[in-house]
Amino acid sequence: METPLLFVTLIFFGSSLSLASSSNLQQYSCPPCGGLKIPSPLSTDSDCGEQNYRLYCINNTLQFLSQSGLYYQVISIDPTANMLVISVPTIRKNACISSDLKEEGLTLDESLPFNISKRNEVMLFNCAEDILNSPLNCTTASPCRKFEATSAGKSCRNTLCCSYLKDSAMTSHRIRIRVGGCTAYTSVVNMSPNDPPSTWKFGIELQWA
Repeated sequence: METPLLFVTLIFFGSSLSLASSSNLQQYSCPPCGGLKIPSPLSTDSDCGEQNYRLYCINNTLQFLSQSGLYYQVISIDPTANMLVISVPTIRKNACISSDLKEEGLTLDESLPFNISKRNEVMLFNCAEDILNSPLNCTTASPCRKFEATSAGKSCRNTLCCSYLKDSAMTSHRIRIRVGGCTAYTSVVNMSPNDPPSTWKFGIELQWA
């Protein structure tokens, strides 16, 4: 009589553990936002994911919050590479100014596990002449000249522009613009030198640890 009772007890205990594990998994995984799946450890709420990896689902649009308090739309997520791509700020149609100029560009919170990846080709526009003393590519061969020829870059035509590949020699938590320096920027992920602008993947790729 003791053996069947023990067997039933073990089955009940095992089922309870299975249900608890399933419940914890469901609680941990955040629901999709705007058609984008939210892989762990990314989070969109206090009851799922890990809070250091917080994103925001606002009006069914996934957003990344910068240290300065600006939201940037999340365009894509690659969970296998621990990468996500956020939108670049818009450039005014009547002036060579990025929408985040007041905040001096994009700044990430260094206490969080996100940083700017090394696959971003950053282009700066309407720059002061002292930038020519920097190691940036400010030549006519810079891809920023190609961007100026597009409708999105029209307001920055004939300004001093430069470009650089975001690498380990630079801060991985900031793309800076400012009044008196460069006032607009854009970024392309994984650009090849001969690619035309029509094939560029505009965005800022972030990686998480």
